Amino acid sequence: MPSVEYGNKTIEYIFQEQKDLNTHYISVEKHTGVVLKGSFLEEEQQKYLILKKARWILNKLALVKSIDTDTIVTGSRMQYLGRKYYVQLILDNDLKKIKISFTESIFQVYLPENLNTQENLQKAFNKFLNAKAVEKITPRVKKWVKKTGLEFQQLKFRKLEKRWGSCTPSNTIILNFDAIQLPYSLIDYLIVHELVHTKIKNHSKEYWAEVAKYIPNFLQLDAKMDDMKL
Repeated sequence: MPSVEYGNKTIEYIFQEQKDLNTHYISVEKHTGVVLKGSFLEEEQQKYLILKKARWILNKLALVKSIDTDTIVTGSRMQYLGRKYYVQLILDNDLKKIKISFTESIFQVYLPENLNTQENLQKAFNKFLNAKAVEKITPRVKKWVKKTGLEFQQLKFRKLEKRWGSCTPSNTIILNFDAIQLPYSLIDYLIVHELVHTKIKNHSKEYWAEVAKYIPNFLQLDAKMDDMKL
């Protein structure tokens, strides 16, 4: 892993080449550390950009290290559609309940001081994300029904402890609310996985051949699903 020296500190980083980006971005997160993204750069150019932002990077590293991943505070991150987004708490004592808005890059949480507890925040986020799961995933299920010709009896969303989804013998498809954490590529794979079970109830060669008709890279996506935390 490449690194730079800043004073008595060593900053290790990962470079992710993304040709479609017009500029270079640096992100700092608890589990991935420092990531520089953008078009190709020689290592010396990478190190120059990291050093330019070294003080900011060190401050961010200290912040994310101090934040419990299960604690919702300003500066924590919330997983949503495959990415972790910044959370900002905004106190507003004129409010009677917690209000959450998502602006495509940040979760803004407006709340009165008397409701500023982890229990209340967790409940509010669960309610918000559960509603988003139904809103965002339901249209994709309908899209895949049209593409595959596979039909189901009912679509339900539930909190499942150890599964992303299931298909009952009567062809009711049940999807985990937590699927809203996944990127759309994995959400689509999950939907097709369960839709094919309306036709084939096991994981036989015939089943996987049917999945492959619609998701050719299903093996890669299935491995990614296994890596996702439930």
